Amino acid sequence: EVQLVESGGDLVQAGGSLRLSCAASGFTFDEYAIGWFRQAPGKEREGVSCISDADGSAVYADSVKGRFTISSDNAKKTVYLQMNSLKPEDTAVYYCAADPTMLISDYSDYVTACSSFRYEFWGQGTQVTVSS
Repeated sequence: EVQLVESGGDLVQAGGSLRLSCAASGFTFDEYAIGWFRQAPGKEREGVSCISDADGSAVYADSVKGRFTISSDNAKKTVYLQMNSLKPEDTAVYYCAADPTMLISDYSDYVTACSSFRYEFWGQGTQVTVSS
């Protein structure tokens, strides 16, 4: 059974940092692409950052470029999202998701690689709240 468990969410002041973790089990980790998504109250779920299982290529939403970094540790079967310079608008529930069908070519642009409908397996989410 595919399982994704997010952790690391917290309440933080604007300008602060958090590192989210997505621990994976139940599948061959290096054969699945992983993405981080978020959903704020009253808004649609959006892709934050997604990373390829094939070569580690990563894409980012414009709103987080230069502030967030995605990374993967195959030995620990964990994907991280380092979030720096947090803003109140980053407040949301953050989800990680996995999919085995993404191609290297998909990572040529953010929309192709990081749209939520392309990801089959989802975690339960972790709350990030940024106070002003």
